Amino acid sequence: MLSRLTRLPRPAALAVCAVPVLGLFAAAAFAPLPFVIAQPGLTADVLGDRDGKPVISVTGAPTRQTTGQLRMTTIQATGPSTTVTLPELVDDWFDSTRAVMPKEAVYPTGGSDKEIEAHNLEQMAASQSTATQAALGHLHKDPKDVKVQLNLADVGGPSAGLLFSLGIVDKLDGDGSGGDLTGGRTIAGTGTISADGKVGAVGGVALKTQAARRDGASVFLVPEAECSDAQSELPEGLRLVPVSSLTDAVQALRALTRGEPVPSC
Repeated sequence: MLSRLTRLPRPAALAVCAVPVLGLFAAAAFAPLPFVIAQPGLTADVLGDRDGKPVISVTGAPTRQTTGQLRMTTIQATGPSTTVTLPELVDDWFDSTRAVMPKEAVYPTGGSDKEIEAHNLEQMAASQSTATQAALGHLHKDPKDVKVQLNLADVGGPSAGLLFSLGIVDKLDGDGSGGDLTGGRTIAGTGTISADGKVGAVGGVALKTQAARRDGASVFLVPEAECSDAQSELPEGLRLVPVSSLTDAVQALRALTRGEPVPSC
C-alpha cells in the first residue's frame, strides 16, 4: 500500500490517507465515553413535609414551630448505563448549568443502575442515622430518650447529612435563645456529617448552588474544602458560608441572625 501511495500525486495521496483518519474520528465521536452529564437537581426543605408527612419527626422531647427553610440540595446526573458521546460532551462542556464529570466520581461503586440506586439509598439511610447522632450529641440529648424519624428515603446519597442535623437542632433547640436557627431565611447547603459532627466534602457543589438559588435560598452552607468549587459558578445573590463541623454551621447561622460577622469563602 505504501509503495502505491508514493506513486500518487501528493493531493491524491493525502486524500487516500485521510479516509481512515476520518473514520477514526467518526468512530470516536459516537463511541461511549466514561463520563456523566450533571445538572442542578431537586432541593427539599428538611423543616417541611414530604408526601404529606414531616421530613423530621421527633418523639421523647418537645419540639418547636419553625419558620424559614433548610433546603438540602442535589444534582441530577445521567445514569451509569447511559451512553454519553463526544458531541454531547462538547455541547455541555460550555454550558454553565451543566457539568461533565468522570463516571467514577459520581458512581464510584460501579454496577448496574438498580445496584447503584440501592447503594445510594443505603447511603442516605446511613446518613440519616448519623445525622441524628450528630444532632443529639451536639444538643447533649440521650438517643435512648429522644427518637428521630427522617422521611426522605427516596433521595439517594449521603450529602444531606449536614442539613438533616441542622433541621433536628432547629426543631429541638432553634438558635438556643428562643428564635429560629434559620432566622426566617431560606438556607441551603450540602455536606456529609459524621457522628461526631464533622462535615465532609460531597462534589457537585457548583451545580447545587444553582439549585439552591433557583429555589429561593440566600445563604449556602458549603464544606470548607469545597469553597473554590462553590465559587466557580456562584449565582448572584447567594452567600457562601464555609463550615467544617455542625458546631460551625450552628454558630454561623446564629451569627447571621444577630448581624454578626460570619466566615466567607
